[in-house]
Amino acid sequence: ADVPAAIADRARDMAGQAFKALGCEAMARVDFFLRADGSLLVNEVNTLPGFTDISMYAKALAAIGIGYAEVIDALIEHALARHGVR
Repeated sequence: ADVPAAIADRARDMAGQAFKALGCEAMARVDFFLRADGSLLVNEVNTLPGFTDISMYAKALAAIGIGYAEVIDALIEHALARHGVR
């Protein structure tokens, strides 16, 4: 959905806060409700979002210029670093 930049920025900030508060690692999808007054409400934090190259998660990342292969590489690097392999 097209939302004003200020609301998108607020959603990104809130998503990051929710991610950290819940101790999430690597990736999660944070879903919001946008109220009529412009306020945001976190609906859910999904730590296992659908993640195929045709999923909404991949499409959302592509919309901001992050490719599917790039995300897979970053997730692998994160996992290796987390387990002290790199």
